[in-house]
Amino acid sequence: MHFILLSMTCSVLVSVLLKLAPRRGWDVGQMVTWNYLGAAMLSAWLLRPPPAALRHGDAPWPELLALAVVLPTLFLVLAAAVRRTGIVRSDVAQRLSLLLSLGAAFLLFAEQAGAMKLAGLALGLCAVVGILARPDTHAAPDRRGWMLLLAVWIGFAVVDVLLKRLAVAGTPATAALQVAFVLAFLGMLLWQGWRRVRHGVRPGLRHIAAGLLLGLLNFGNIVFYVRAHQSLPESPAVVFASMNIGVVVLGTAVGVLAFGEKTSTLNRIAIALAVLAIGLISLAPR
Repeated sequence: MHFILLSMTCSVLVSVLLKLAPRRGWDVGQMVTWNYLGAAMLSAWLLRPPPAALRHGDAPWPELLALAVVLPTLFLVLAAAVRRTGIVRSDVAQRLSLLLSLGAAFLLFAEQAGAMKLAGLALGLCAVVGILARPDTHAAPDRRGWMLLLAVWIGFAVVDVLLKRLAVAGTPATAALQVAFVLAFLGMLLWQGWRRVRHGVRPGLRHIAAGLLLGLLNFGNIVFYVRAHQSLPESPAVVFASMNIGVVVLGTAVGVLAFGEKTSTLNRIAIALAVLAIGLISLAPR
C-alpha cells in the first residue's frame, strides 16, 4: 500500500505546486514546459519503454498526437482551476472524470453496465453539481470557475479514453507516455518561443527548476501508481479505489488545513458523494 500512498501524495503535491506558483512568481507556462522534459527523461531512464512498438505501420499516431496536445493543455487548465477554485474542488473534479471515462467505456469499449456502476455514476453526477457550487453562497456566480472545473472533469476523461484506445491498439503504456511527453515538451517549447517573441516572456532558472520539480512529481504519480498495480496484481479495483478516494481526502485536507480553502455544506456533501461514487464504481464486479 505504500506505493498508493506515494502516488496520491505526488498527485496532491502537483496541485500544491500549482497553487504556490502565483505566490512565488513562477511562470506556469514555463513550468509545464520543463515538466515534460523532466518526465520524459525520468521515463526513458527508469521505465525504458520499448520504442519498437511504435515503428510499425499501424502505430496509432493520431491518438499519440492528440495525447501530446491534450496533456499540456489540460495541465494549464488544471493550474488555472487550482488558482481560481482551489485544490479541493479541482482535485475532486479531476477524480470524478472517471464518470465520463465509464460512460465512454459503455459506449466505445462495450463494457457492461452493472447496478453498482450505474449507482456510482448517478451519485457521481450529483457530486459534480455540488462541487461546482461556490463555497460562498452569497457571492456572484463564478462562471469562469465553473468552466475551468468542467474542463478539468472532461479533460482527464479524454486522456483516459485516449490511453484506452492506445491500449486496444496494443501500444505499451510506457512507450505511449514517453512519446507523448517528448512531443508535449517540443510543442510547449515552440509556444515558449512564440511567447518570447510576441510578449517578451523571458525564460528563468527558477521557472525551469519549478518545472523540473513538477515533472518529478508528475512522473512519481504515474510510476508509483503503476508499481501499486504491479504489487497488487489480484486487486486492481482496490488500487484504483484507494488511489482516487485517497487523493480526494488528502486534497481536501491540504486545501482546507494548509491553504484555508472554504467549503460549503453542499461542497462537503458532494465530496462525500464523490468518495462513495468512486468506491461503488471501483469495486463493482467486472
